[in-house]
Amino acid sequence: MILSFFDQFSIPSLLGVPLIIPALLFPLMIWFTTNRLTQNRYSIMQSSLLTYITKQMMMPISIAGHKWASTLITVMVMLMLFNTLGLLPYTFTPTTQLSMNMALAVPAWLMTVLIGLRNQPTTSLGHLLPEGTPTLLIPMLILIETASLLIRPIALGVRLTANLTAGHLLIQLTSTAVLALLNTMTTTAMMTFMILFLLSCLEMAVALIQAYVFVLLLTLYLQENI
Repeated sequence: MILSFFDQFSIPSLLGVPLIIPALLFPLMIWFTTNRLTQNRYSIMQSSLLTYITKQMMMPISIAGHKWASTLITVMVMLMLFNTLGLLPYTFTPTTQLSMNMALAVPAWLMTVLIGLRNQPTTSLGHLLPEGTPTLLIPMLILIETASLLIRPIALGVRLTANLTAGHLLIQLTSTAVLALLNTMTTTAMMTFMILFLLSCLEMAVALIQAYVFVLLLTLYLQENI
């Protein structure tokens, strides 16, 4: 039976129960099963790295937005864990599902919009119409800026889904080529395996970078509304 390459993105189930729920709870179970009160080199390195990333992420934001640092860094760490989870054998990547990414992107984007409407409604609505716009172009520019505002959560969710899906598909295609060439063209198969190893390293970097980009764009949206 020949399976489709896209079967790896279908939600696995056991006895009719979707396994996406244990996949989502897996990072949380790791967190609670480790002793966070014990200081060691790993925990100190992890804390220092998170502190450095938080400082870099909050640097463009004014002081009023720093209270959202814990929420944003939590979202970033969660996305990093979900993205890298699918690189392990026999696992499932929850963030390859567009529905889950949109469920993260829409409320986060809506949070930034509502903060702007609550704190500075005039300035937030003023973003829909650039200063000095000719009178005849006002209706068209309002529609364009409104569409640009509404497309932001779609861009957040689709970017994360597309990057992870493309990387996983490329890895599967390359691994299939390695298995097909192993018995007939061993040298070519070994060279392809080296490419597969480099692709795996690249996909690990993409998994981490895309989580950072997701949160970085949220900080930019937040800066416009505080």
